[in-house]
Amino acid sequence: MKIVVCVKQVPSSNEVKLDPKTNTIIREADKSVINPYDKFAIEEALKIKDNLKGEVIALSMGIPATEKILRDAMSRGCDRSVLLSDKKFAGADTLATAYTLSLGIKKIKNVSLIICGKMAIDGDTAQIGPELAETLKIPHITDVSEIIKISENEITCRKINDNGYSIIKMVLPAVITVVKDINLPRLPTIPGVLKSIHASFEIINAHNATANINRIGSTGSPTQVIDTFIPERKNVAIEIEGDIDKKIDFIGDIIKEIMYNGRIDN
Repeated sequence: MKIVVCVKQVPSSNEVKLDPKTNTIIREADKSVINPYDKFAIEEALKIKDNLKGEVIALSMGIPATEKILRDAMSRGCDRSVLLSDKKFAGADTLATAYTLSLGIKKIKNVSLIICGKMAIDGDTAQIGPELAETLKIPHITDVSEIIKISENEITCRKINDNGYSIIKMVLPAVITVVKDINLPRLPTIPGVLKSIHASFEIINAHNATANINRIGSTGSPTQVIDTFIPERKNVAIEIEGDIDKKIDFIGDIIKEIMYNGRIDN
């Protein structure tokens, strides 16, 4: 069985810098890590490989320095990695990213299962998995908390929903997105780290992927960021004088103003 795990490079802290011209995150390799949810996706793929044999491929889209997180994935047990990297891919929203990832999966060929983390912590959209499945025209299950059964032809999963959970069976090839409670990710091993240091990567650009230029990068992104800013936060303390009844009335007036106006003007 051939399994692809989609991984993403995300900022390692909340101190994120934005490009004032493109309104996109400036991704610095030395301050980036593998998306935490993707570690659970990698572990689930490796567990399937342990039981059914096969191959696990880590796939990512990003700048050349993204190879850092691909080496991380290989140090945990992934067999090889593929990187989609081209300046033409820059500025992509989730739809353009899903299309680009689908090109990488088509280049890999004969993929039975694609596993994604539930979402990326720098965007929190949880859209890539479903959009990738729709682009590839294959079924998908989101928010998977357990793979109950899997064979070469089908998979049965426990899916978290608003009322508890559902048990869903679907045919392969397919896409699943996994939640953090599905497993406990293994740590990199010494042999894995040594393997990842010397590993080579398949790098695919827009030309090699035969990408439709109108569907990639900022050109292929229907979602556009108009403006970005850092919210201003004011910490104001108000001293209330008078007896207890006066204080209660004053606090009540403040609560009403917040409820009706959404803010305190004075």
